[in-house]
Amino acid sequence: MLLVVAAVIAALGVALVFVFARGAESRAAEKYQTTKVVTVAAGKTVVAGESIASALKTNKLTETDVPQGQVLENALRQSDLGDLDGKVALTTLYAGEQLLSTKFGGVGDPVDVASLPLPTGMIAKPESFDLPVGAFIEPGSQLAVFLTVNPSTPTCLLIDRVTVLSKGGQTETATDGSSDSAEKAAPALHLAVTQKQFEWLQDGRERGELSVALLNAESDVQLDKTGPCATIRDSE
Repeated sequence: MLLVVAAVIAALGVALVFVFARGAESRAAEKYQTTKVVTVAAGKTVVAGESIASALKTNKLTETDVPQGQVLENALRQSDLGDLDGKVALTTLYAGEQLLSTKFGGVGDPVDVASLPLPTGMIAKPESFDLPVGAFIEPGSQLAVFLTVNPSTPTCLLIDRVTVLSKGGQTETATDGSSDSAEKAAPALHLAVTQKQFEWLQDGRERGELSVALLNAESDVQLDKTGPCATIRDSE
């Protein structure tokens, strides 16, 4: 009987050692075996509202080897990025952060405005401008805002310079009621404005059509001292 008991105990010991060894092997595999996922590059930040195309163009994204046990659910691989065409980040993504499909969306999806890089004392105003130049507008772009009251009056400069905080995705709109003739609509923008500028934009929308021009640091634009734009700015 003692020999039988000893044999059983020895068999159980061998089984336990085998199970422990398999567990250790599995833990080691999770620790040392890696999977390539897309992350935000070192020293970079993807701001809320920034398109995936903009992030790629500015080298804000990179492939990183991540231990299998640390790969997050919905983490994106390089091959998944094509599915995000036309979509934007819904919240700020920081260096080293894994890209998740749940953190990107399109027009109409709620952008985490609280995480936008809003300058002190400014507020964020959503606006849409139907201009071809819209395709070149990205977060950080500088814009001049013009107002055209009607075709018989000259266009005037309402605001000389505002900063784009975020750029929404683009939607397709049918030009003749059919899906075969769809065209890209201008993306929605969040602009960093003062309270006064917010009111000017609202007033301008009611009076006529707003349009924008893309600026750089050397662009020279002058505010009109007379006309409808001056009237709006001078109103209390």
